[in-house]
Amino acid sequence: MSAFKLFVSRRQLLSLGASALAVGSLAGCGGASSSDGEPSKDIATGDVTQLTVEPGKLTVATGQPAWEPWVMNDNPESGEGFEAALIYAIAEKLGFDEEDVVWVRSDFGESFAPGQHDWDLNIQQISINEDRKKAVDFSPAYFRTTQSIATLKKSDYAKATSLADFEDAVIAVQAGSTAYDYVKTLIKGGSEEGIDVFNDNADAAAAVSNGQADAIVTDTTDIVYMTSSDQIKDGVVVGQIPGSEDPDGLGITLAKDSPLTPFVTDILTDLIDDGTVDVLIETWLAEYTSDIPFLTA
Repeated sequence: MSAFKLFVSRRQLLSLGASALAVGSLAGCGGASSSDGEPSKDIATGDVTQLTVEPGKLTVATGQPAWEPWVMNDNPESGEGFEAALIYAIAEKLGFDEEDVVWVRSDFGESFAPGQHDWDLNIQQISINEDRKKAVDFSPAYFRTTQSIATLKKSDYAKATSLADFEDAVIAVQAGSTAYDYVKTLIKGGSEEGIDVFNDNADAAAAVSNGQADAIVTDTTDIVYMTSSDQIKDGVVVGQIPGSEDPDGLGITLAKDSPLTPFVTDILTDLIDDGTVDVLIETWLAEYTSDIPFLTA
């Protein structure tokens, strides 16, 4: 049984009003009332489950692969890992049973691409920003991350102490990620030279392992896992990048104007306010974010 499921059971014992909270969340969602202020039929009957791509099922997209500690063992169905556990907490409040959550895989770029999708929610450490908001809806931020840089232990860059030390390095980043922006602005002085862009972090990590790139920049939690699990062969996290804390945070994406957006917004806000998200952070992310020094600017 996952730590998340144990936690939910404990909360349910402490709070007999959990079901009432779910109903209250749905009834209170902005834009979800009739013109006379009464809840709409879907909300009043708890029929939010019929608003999804496949009615009665909540289809959730994650990455391929899905990295720890966000999803443990690349198995989101287990409910283990921060993002997997968070989705099941949201799904429960939406009125879905665990078996009604269907996981699919998508490219990172698809998570904020315009148009309709074959998923209802997409969660894979997607940074909220204004450009992406033009194409998709976002949930409230559930985590704020920093960026870190890793290289091979045998590399001269392993002894770096400042961002300036990486000025001439070839740095691998994932396409469409905020890592690209941070490398360009904070390390490369606005130049694109020396930045290698890959479809996903798995390819970027492989480029460092095989010597195609000198270093990789991505979310701190991801990069710690990459080195500890040997995704980067004999890799080491050199340090966090100062000024890279995501001001807007990571969010779940939904299709633009999705009917689920107000429900997900209110439910996630409740889970943040009642401390559920903090417990999940402590359970799954704490060991991936501490004791990593910051490089000097």
